[in-house]
Amino acid sequence: MIPLSVLDLVPVREGGTLAESYAASVALAQAAERLGYKRFWVAEHHAMTGIAGGATSVVLAHVGNATSSIRIGAGGIMLPNHNPFVIAEQFGTLSALFPGRVDLGLGRAPGAGPELQHALRKDLHRAAEMFPNDVVELRALLTGEPELPIRATPGYGAEVEMWMLGSSLFGAQLAAKLGMPYAFASHFAPDHLDAALALYRERFEPSQWLDKPHAMAAMTVFAAETDKEAELVASSQQQSFVRLRTGNPGQLPPPVEGYRNGLPAPAQALLAHIGQASAIGSPVTVRGAIDAFVERTQADEIIVSGATFDPAARIRSLELTMEAFA
Repeated sequence: MIPLSVLDLVPVREGGTLAESYAASVALAQAAERLGYKRFWVAEHHAMTGIAGGATSVVLAHVGNATSSIRIGAGGIMLPNHNPFVIAEQFGTLSALFPGRVDLGLGRAPGAGPELQHALRKDLHRAAEMFPNDVVELRALLTGEPELPIRATPGYGAEVEMWMLGSSLFGAQLAAKLGMPYAFASHFAPDHLDAALALYRERFEPSQWLDKPHAMAAMTVFAAETDKEAELVASSQQQSFVRLRTGNPGQLPPPVEGYRNGLPAPAQALLAHIGQASAIGSPVTVRGAIDAFVERTQADEIIVSGATFDPAARIRSLELTMEAFA
């Protein structure tokens, strides 16, 4: 069976609170650990009322303290928003607290407008250009290869598994050049998936940390007792995605029966497009979709995403997904 992992955006539902969102993420991580999922990753987003994972390393500390064996990590840290030294300290701290369990996925896209750039005191476009150098510097701060004039403490010598994230060919090329494992964000940007994985495998250069290509692909997965129930559960995230892409983001709304049926053609096309990397339905339906996706991509791991209005529905989705592969 291919290893399965969990990506959590720490969603904030309509009428809910931040505290409830963090509690739900902890419960989800505990369920993932109990069910045998390999990793639990949290993604960095800023200034979005429906996502509470902005202080990613803090959330990971909260999750790590409530679990004991599942790997925890950032999927990912958008490095242009930060400087390598501070991230080395943060993830060095996490590694000391939760040894042998910490992943650090790195992304280049700052995903920020001028307001956030000002708030972060960063020229994010310039920082994005420096991303390859910053990745190398961050790895050196953690591993001592090469040795730098300054050591991050905590950080230096930390046992942190570094990943390159991407949704384009750029990340694939950089991951291959640096000999890093690679995770593709196909759950929301499926266009370049096949080309990126092929490029990564073709150009991979072994490193002292990884001797052969290792690729993970993301899928949106909603499993329920029936296909109809799964479509209903999935409608909350579908509403959020349409609202985001049409300039009206907000908190996670409750599910709407038959939501997709009444959508205009552009919104239908939008959801069909991102649905290329999705599995929504009963356990049999989900198993078939994941198997087909793995056969197509030859991924070494799959990480599943999918926010639900009712946190219990997400836990049930993880249960049914894992049962489908038992």
